[in-house]
Amino acid sequence: MRTSASHSAHTVLPPAMVPHPREEMFSVLVVDDHPLLREAISARLRTMGAGTVHEAATVAEARARAQSSGPCDLAVLDLGLPDGSGLDLVTELRSQGWNRLVVLASSDDPYAVRSAFQAGAQAYLLKSASAAIVTDGVKRVLDGGVYADPTVAPLLATGTRVPGTDNTPRELSAREVEVLQLVADGQSNKEIGEALNLSALTVKSHLSRIGRKLGTGDRAQMVALAMRAGVIR
Repeated sequence: MRTSASHSAHTVLPPAMVPHPREEMFSVLVVDDHPLLREAISARLRTMGAGTVHEAATVAEARARAQSSGPCDLAVLDLGLPDGSGLDLVTELRSQGWNRLVVLASSDDPYAVRSAFQAGAQAYLLKSASAAIVTDGVKRVLDGGVYADPTVAPLLATGTRVPGTDNTPRELSAREVEVLQLVADGQSNKEIGEALNLSALTVKSHLSRIGRKLGTGDRAQMVALAMRAGVIR
């Protein structure tokens, strides 16, 4: 019996059980001035497949890390840093080619939430969030989508219709809103086409029309604008 047990221990693992190859790992920069929270976030990201995790406690450290590493696949940023605003950091990193920025904040103030999306963030998570919500948000952003903590998502729709700016998001057609919702869910043009029974070309032309109406060709910004106006969830 023993010999067969040792023999079975050496059998080849089925493909599903083989660990993910190295190239599926992602790199990340975590910026928070609370060591305990920073370590907890870094540990969670490693369990999600982060290969390289850079950490910083201040705006200055984050700038230095960003300078030396270049854009990572993801950045998770606290808004309240001891030497400056995390929002400014979001804007800076965005301009340096960082495309996946997750804001981690203690405030659920609608103004703070909207400011983060306007600065170029793809997700807004609360520090009080459960580990499952943080994981969901990070996954959504890594898939190219946009995410707002469920408790702040309704706030994005409040107070956005300021007199004189009551424009573009309301002009979207029902079909354009459907397309935009699927973009927010992290779907590719091909997947959107399959879901809505449209050709990839039609999806593309819907997106360029949406882009013209919203004044941006950037998918994440389109979604953030529509989310803020309460047009999509």
